Amino acid sequence: MLYAVIIEKAGANFSAYVPDLPGCIAAGATVADVTIEIRDAIRFHIEGLHAEGLEVPEPITLAKYVQA
Repeated sequence: MLYAVIIEKAGANFSAYVPDLPGCIAAGATVADVTIEIRDAIRFHIEGLHAEGLEVPEPITLAKYVQA
């Protein structure tokens, strides 16, 4: 599955979250670090949902850049 991920600058680090997977978050020192961490977090989150017998949300969030 392909999930939209939001990466934000957070002080000296970066944070990331997945809108379609509430509670799925990660942090890292660089964009590359947080990308690796959020990928692992997504996999772990989905494994946890499966383990609990819960439905895995379909990825429905779209990200677009809009020129202002």
